[in-house]
Amino acid sequence: MRFDIISANPGITESFLAYGLISRAVKKGIIEIYVHHLRDYADGKYKQIDDTPYGGGSGMILKPEPVFRCVEELKSKRDYDEVIYFSPQGVKLDQKAANEYSLKSNLILICGHYKGIDQRVINKLVTKEISIGDYVLSCGDIAAVVFSDAVSRLIPGVLGDGESAITDTFQVETGFDFPQYTRPEVYKRIRVMKVLLYGNHKEINNWREKKATSKYKKFLKINKN
Repeated sequence: MRFDIISANPGITESFLAYGLISRAVKKGIIEIYVHHLRDYADGKYKQIDDTPYGGGSGMILKPEPVFRCVEELKSKRDYDEVIYFSPQGVKLDQKAANEYSLKSNLILICGHYKGIDQRVINKLVTKEISIGDYVLSCGDIAAVVFSDAVSRLIPGVLGDGESAITDTFQVETGFDFPQYTRPEVYKRIRVMKVLLYGNHKEINNWREKKATSKYKKFLKINKN
C-alpha cells in the first residue's frame, strides 16, 4: 500500500516515519509513504504556498497552484483510489472506515494548514474529506499521521502478531477491550482475578465479554448527552 502525503510541514510526518510500527513496515516494504513538500511545487523566489483570503478575514489560506501541481504529477504516474483532505466537515474516521481504507492500494493525503485551503482544490481534486474528531489541530499533518497509523496497522504483515488487529479495541462488538493483567500475580496487595489463572477458557471468555460490555455501557452513560 502506498500513501502520498502533501504537506506544508513535512518535518512532522517525517519524524513519525522514523520510529515505531510504521517505520518497520516501510523498511519491510509492506507499505510505502512519501512526503511531498508543497514549497517544491510553489512559484517565485520565496516559494510562497499561502496568501490572504479574498473577501477579507484573519489568517492565511493555502494556495491552489502547488497542490494542483503535486496531485497532477502524482496522478500522471499511477492511479489513486482516493484523494483525501483532512477537514472538520469531513466524515468521521472510525474503525470501520480504517478497515475499508486498508484494502486500498494508493492514497493521496492532503494536509491543511493555517485557516484552510483554496476551495478549488476541494472541488476539483479531493474525493473524500475526513475528520479525526471535533477539536482543533495546528495542522492537517497530525491527522494524516493518525490516519496512516490506523490504516497501516491493519495491513497483513505490519503487526508482529497477526491476530492483534482483529482483537483490538473497536474491532470487537462492544467497541471496548476487557481488563488485562500480567505477572506478578500480586502487586501492591492487588491480586489478579482468579478466573484468569486456571485456564478455563470458557469462563475466561465469559468474564472478558462481561467486562467489555460493562465498559461499553459506562461509556454510553457518560456520553449520552
